[in-house]
Amino acid sequence: MTILEKALEARSKKVNKVETTKALKMPMDVHTRLEEIAVAGYEGLAKEDSAYFLKCFGLFDKGEDFMLRVRIPAGQLNYEQTLRIGEMAKKYGNDYIDITTRMQVELRYVQIEDIAKVLAELKEVGISTFQTGVDNPRNIVADPLDGLAYDSIIETMPIINELQAIFGENPEWISALPRKFNTGILGSLSNSCNIFGHDCCFVLAQKEGLFGFNVYLGAKVGVQSQDANLFVTIEEVPLFFRSLMTVFKTYGYRDNRNKNRLVFLLNDVGIDNFTDAVKEEAKNEFTTAGVTMVQSQSIALGSNKVLGRNGKFAYKIIVPSGIFSGTDMMAVAEVAKTYGTGDVRLTYDQNAYIVNIPKESLEAFESTPLITNYAKFNNLYFNDMIACAGIATCSFGVIPNKPDAIEMAQYLSSEVAIENASVRMNWSACPKGCGVNGIADIGFEGCKAKDSEGNRVDGVHIFIGGKITRVAKEAHILHKALPITEAKYHVKYLLKTYAAQKQRAETYEAFDDRFLSANYSFQALGFYTKINYILNDKLGLDIAFELDAEPKSSKREEYELFGFGLKLFKLLTGEKRFESVIGLEATKVRPRTIKRDEVSKLNPKVPTKLSEVIYNMTHEKKNERAAVFSELLMALKEI
Repeated sequence: MTILEKALEARSKKVNKVETTKALKMPMDVHTRLEEIAVAGYEGLAKEDSAYFLKCFGLFDKGEDFMLRVRIPAGQLNYEQTLRIGEMAKKYGNDYIDITTRMQVELRYVQIEDIAKVLAELKEVGISTFQTGVDNPRNIVADPLDGLAYDSIIETMPIINELQAIFGENPEWISALPRKFNTGILGSLSNSCNIFGHDCCFVLAQKEGLFGFNVYLGAKVGVQSQDANLFVTIEEVPLFFRSLMTVFKTYGYRDNRNKNRLVFLLNDVGIDNFTDAVKEEAKNEFTTAGVTMVQSQSIALGSNKVLGRNGKFAYKIIVPSGIFSGTDMMAVAEVAKTYGTGDVRLTYDQNAYIVNIPKESLEAFESTPLITNYAKFNNLYFNDMIACAGIATCSFGVIPNKPDAIEMAQYLSSEVAIENASVRMNWSACPKGCGVNGIADIGFEGCKAKDSEGNRVDGVHIFIGGKITRVAKEAHILHKALPITEAKYHVKYLLKTYAAQKQRAETYEAFDDRFLSANYSFQALGFYTKINYILNDKLGLDIAFELDAEPKSSKREEYELFGFGLKLFKLLTGEKRFESVIGLEATKVRPRTIKRDEVSKLNPKVPTKLSEVIYNMTHEKKNERAAVFSELLMALKEI
């Protein structure tokens, strides 16, 4: 423990303001006063209560009303719970529900006088809102088809119940941690819950014929978890988890809140020293890691109907951007009860499964008004879409976000139809990354941008190439600060390339680096989408500048840039940029070069600035050619 003690001492010169607030009172003292607060209204609410303590119980003060975050372990709900959540939203929350990436729900627009009633009515059906905000162990996520799908090796819900018993509604753990703590546990082959994206990740593994979990630690937004080189059995998970939380509670930093997550402690002391401390706390050595079993894609990818090992079906309702209603949640409960066992599973990608539907009931189930109404969203672009709250309900939001994600999906559905495919598009309304844009195939982060006239407008940074599967990795920036009105065109051209190359492959392939970043640099892809947008959508030239499936040059930027220039020149003139002469070496005749004034006349609809860009890409003197795509992209902003 000596190394951890020294690290803590170095970061203990001061404590942050939140820690000072936490020292004012016990969180449960505030919880016991909820009925009193409901009667007194905002006059009965102390500043520290709304700023911190109520958040321990999922209550977030939005000024005129409250958002209530409801804890749903592993996203699993029974009939009574599903119905009650819908009733609460309809009765107290403007009939509005958000499904979140932690497989739980948020009720909005709850009035202060209704808080105690809502919490009491939820408690009647076994639903808690405890520890869904601030410095607490947050909702545990798992495979939404845990225990049902054929690839579910270990059913994790019994384990999650044990973990909940450790810290759930336990005063010892409420607000005890230095920072929030996210946990995921995956007992399936499918990575259906972003399993490498949590502070603590229990990942299905096998060692010497025994199934259990490899442990990964220390993820946060923009950072994937680290392999702890530990294997824990099903029976060892609660012991390991309690010990891990105890070590983090004891040695975690409490100064700079921006650097207090578990990953910062791991980086300072080293993951081996940290896990040694966990072993010492647990008085158990555990064993070294086994073979991680998670696959490279979801087993149920692209399908809204999955046959379970019990011979019954799970049906996925696609909920665009996770925007749901109390009315529809109540309808889900009734349909689930009528055609199944009444059980519902919320998903990491903000959708919902109705499970245990007998085969003989499936046709009638799919004919119900609820299912037919949501069936129109069952396509590539809505299926794997995630979007966080945005400016309508989040003070950190920079753009509307959820409406932007829906509009993008609708546009792409009409422009680029792709069968048997998956493209995960995730939207975050600000740099906090609650929409997990960093691990998406195509990610969007809200920002402000300037349009062609210099006006400040809603925009996005576009990222591509993220992974959540066997080798998790963060995405690469493709474009910075594009107006949202322009962004959809860039995505369209990426997807057209994906569709064309996928068709040539004549097989199922996911949107990943086999099609894009393996063949071209991200800088080249950024230029490719920008030039197509200018030529086709801005200038209306109807010119198809396409990427070759097998590029002739390497991924070195200067070669890509020159090759693109030659191709663009031929597309715009019908001639080659440099005309070679037969027997050049024998005749010693120099190839004819195209002068700048000729390039400026290559097409009457092409602005001079664009002509100069292409000229600079293919200048006959190599040392005068543009060397990087970034300088060309700057020039293209002026067109």
